[in-house]
Amino acid sequence: MRLSEVTWTDVRDADVDVAFLPVGSTEQHGPHAPLGTDALNAVAVAEAGADAYEGPGAGDTPMPDRGEVAVAPPVPVGVAEEHRAFDGTMWVSPETFRAYVREAAASLVSHGIDRVVFVNGHGGNVEALAEVARRFSRDPDHAGYGVAFTWFDAVGDHASDMGHGGPLETALLRATNPELVREDRVDEASAGAAGRWGEWVAGVNLAHDSDEFTDNGVVGDPREGDAERGAVLLDRASAALAELAAAVVDRDAV
Repeated sequence: MRLSEVTWTDVRDADVDVAFLPVGSTEQHGPHAPLGTDALNAVAVAEAGADAYEGPGAGDTPMPDRGEVAVAPPVPVGVAEEHRAFDGTMWVSPETFRAYVREAAASLVSHGIDRVVFVNGHGGNVEALAEVARRFSRDPDHAGYGVAFTWFDAVGDHASDMGHGGPLETALLRATNPELVREDRVDEASAGAAGRWGEWVAGVNLAHDSDEFTDNGVVGDPREGDAERGAVLLDRASAALAELAAAVVDRDAV
């Protein structure tokens, strides 16, 4: 159930177990992928995860006593100042981000939707979202419980290929929003890409901003992310999200 597409009476009458709040960013993803990549991918995983949660269980056995998932509209601007050198990138401070996302989730609790999974598509949001989930769950003014989920950490052995505008993000876009990938620029993106994120010495990243180590904003080779790989990524991430959602629903609030 997409909250942006249903009416308030639909929500009132629904049996909602949990909300998925997609969280992304509006930032550069090289010359071939759109600024909204992180939000688009978060939404795709959230919607597929909702289908997996509401659908058949293992062996096509329906999951017992499962209600619906409310998929909230995405938060499109995140903690992304590290990409400030690239045109079109938007960002807010971690403080503003944390407050906005936490309060947005808290508004759902007033309607009885007290379990929330923050479905994240941007690495720069990870630290802030972990704090959001803790504060949301500890808030004495409501009885909510939430956790943060980052899709590219939940794709098994593919996770080691995560870059930026690289194979994983490009693959998922090709599987879910192929019309937004500038295919005629993929070779250019690959040619100017960095091999890894950052400049590391003694386990410390010396680079605060991405333009310090990648000329065109890309890390990793987007040519290695085809639509078939994207479908695998979506399947793995959505299955993991559905499993997590069931655990969140079944867990006693802290």
